[in-house]
Amino acid sequence: MSKRDFYEILGISKSASEDEIKKAYRKLAIKYHPDKNPDDKSAEEKFKEAAEAYEVLSNPEKRQRYNQFGHAGVGGAASGGGGGHYGGGMNMDDIFSQFGDIFGGGGFGGSSRGGGGRRVVRGSNLRIKVKLNLSEVAKGVEKKLKVNKFVSCNTCKGSGGKNGQFETCKSCNGHGVQTRMQQTFLGAMQTQVTCSTCNGEGKIVKDKCNTCHGDGIVRQEEVISINIPAGVAEGMQLSVSGKGNAAPRGGINGDLLVVIEEEEHEFLKRDGSNLFYDSYVNFVDAALGTSIEIPTVDAKVKIKIEPGTQSGKVLRLKGKGLPDINSYGHGDLLVNINVWTPQNLTSEEKKTLEQLRESKNFAPNPNRKEKGFFDRMKEYFE
Repeated sequence: MSKRDFYEILGISKSASEDEIKKAYRKLAIKYHPDKNPDDKSAEEKFKEAAEAYEVLSNPEKRQRYNQFGHAGVGGAASGGGGGHYGGGMNMDDIFSQFGDIFGGGGFGGSSRGGGGRRVVRGSNLRIKVKLNLSEVAKGVEKKLKVNKFVSCNTCKGSGGKNGQFETCKSCNGHGVQTRMQQTFLGAMQTQVTCSTCNGEGKIVKDKCNTCHGDGIVRQEEVISINIPAGVAEGMQLSVSGKGNAAPRGGINGDLLVVIEEEEHEFLKRDGSNLFYDSYVNFVDAALGTSIEIPTVDAKVKIKIEPGTQSGKVLRLKGKGLPDINSYGHGDLLVNINVWTPQNLTSEEKKTLEQLRESKNFAPNPNRKEKGFFDRMKEYFE
């Protein structure tokens, strides 16, 4: 099932300002918030959908990638090893931890901090680069990546304590926040800050685990499988939800950010979904016509060179380019014909050419004006 357009979800135009995006999200978030719609799965999905759209469109870098590449540019197409970053992969704690500021702080009942005001801890994201050759870009590929990262401690099951034993933080009485009174010229001001003793968790480890020393996480190598869609491009970033660093003591895992790098092809050059190839033929074949083999992404194909072909002619092989990541179409393979002039001739070859030089068929037409390469490209794309 295809994902809805983020602008459509928030009910805004593509030229919407940051303030308009924020207002649109706040309106939907209040309308579909789980506290206002208990046990309503439809409202919960709409709440998640709006949060997903806001998370992308409120970030200038992600918004630019989305405008250019669609959902695939911001991780919507990544799957495997936890699936894509959005949609069903989002959980409510993740949303509250990232978007609590939209509601002016704690949200509805302090949900963005978890029950009792405790802070929701999130693991850090990991960023890795993956190199793809042109064939992998054309077909899509599954990659198994070895990633050294923080994972949940098996000894204490991520709790950080022996036998899961904790005690309530005495500094904040289990709330995760401390209230402070401060005198200002306006009078006494009351503020809440994260408890420095328990780091906002509301509890502290009674007896620390010997393996992770109370952190609940250890560094370990993990093999992660991800499916990279066909048509990705250099610099595009895919996101795999929950496959980043684990969070201390049972928090929310970070994400794995996969940055695409393209290996240069020996013969083919890429421009979006189109491919370009420079072919060289001798002037006899150009004059008489011939068939030549040229490379494509998968194999070689034969094309016909018509008699009298001029240097600089561009032949189009429709659909032999790369798939468009935002549609079902393919680009084209454009073959630029270059007529090769021999440089080292034998005396016999020179004699033959001297005889042909006088032929009127070998004289260029002064009234014929050939189009330059960029003019031909412009004409093609128009």
